Amino acid sequence: MKTINDKQKNINIMKKFSLTVLACAVSLTMVFGQNTTQKEEVEYKHSIGASALMLYNFFEDPADYYLLTYGYQLTKKDRVFVEYNTWKYGEPMGTYGHSEELYPGFIRTHGIGIGYQRFHWKGLFTTGQATNFLKQYYDENDAKFQKGYQLYLQLAVGYRLEFFKKRFYIEPAGALKYWPIDTNIPSNFASIAEGTPKTIIEPSLNIGFKF
Repeated sequence: MKTINDKQKNINIMKKFSLTVLACAVSLTMVFGQNTTQKEEVEYKHSIGASALMLYNFFEDPADYYLLTYGYQLTKKDRVFVEYNTWKYGEPMGTYGHSEELYPGFIRTHGIGIGYQRFHWKGLFTTGQATNFLKQYYDENDAKFQKGYQLYLQLAVGYRLEFFKKRFYIEPAGALKYWPIDTNIPSNFASIAEGTPKTIIEPSLNIGFKF
């Protein structure tokens, strides 16, 4: 059983990690931006994006998945962004979609993430991202009974396709996801998740508008 000191230690680790990710993103953008010339001036620096996978919310038994992103293009190759993400799930994340046993209820998450995107050749890009999730646990009667915290990391590779004078874009990608910190898990949820992977590879399909 985790003590208060253990929880505080995890929170301190989370804070240090988030600051490290932010510092690395800023450092990378400074390095990559040093060679920026007048020819590389960015026409549209701001962008608003979302996930096309939100369309699954119209299907039966939806995950109530919503994602909204604001991005800022520092150079033609470097972009930083902040993202809001929420969804619900009723099984361990590492075996999502094919778990042997479901939770006695479900989890609703709300997260704020920061990330860095690097374009390498034409639309080919890689992205690193860290998201802090607040997890709300619900029992089988849809009643809230406990909260937890999760640090959620992603490394993605994808390709951006642009349309309509490069104002609109779509980004198919594949992402490796890893959650090293997951605190305050109820015992009846933890027993089901025990032994399941803390990583998963998933596809993504983001769309957006630049201005």
